[in-house]
Amino acid sequence: MANHSPKQMFILGLTQEGRTFRPSDWAERLAGVMAQFRPGGAKSLGGHIAYSPWCVPTVVDGVKCVVVHSDLRESEPMAWDFCLSFAKDNTLQITEGCLLPDAPKA
Repeated sequence: MANHSPKQMFILGLTQEGRTFRPSDWAERLAGVMAQFRPGGAKSLGGHIAYSPWCVPTVVDGVKCVVVHSDLRESEPMAWDFCLSFAKDNTLQITEGCLLPDAPKA
């Protein structure tokens, strides 16, 4: 039987009380700090100008969030802990899941 455990953690831009987290660019800032943690390490080509595929800012149902892939935990446990601590310290909602690609445009 295949293992279907979630591979991604979503840090939502909503506090536990349901308020929108500020500043409005928090997701881009967090992902920017995490950009160096990527497959191949910080010295991989273009690593200084792109988000890591393991920590990506996005919007889900109109809510800013950061999607953190479990591969980050395996490769850089301290970076994973930093993301979790950021969410906890700011009382942000966290959920596990799987980000699906956008549907093709017709």
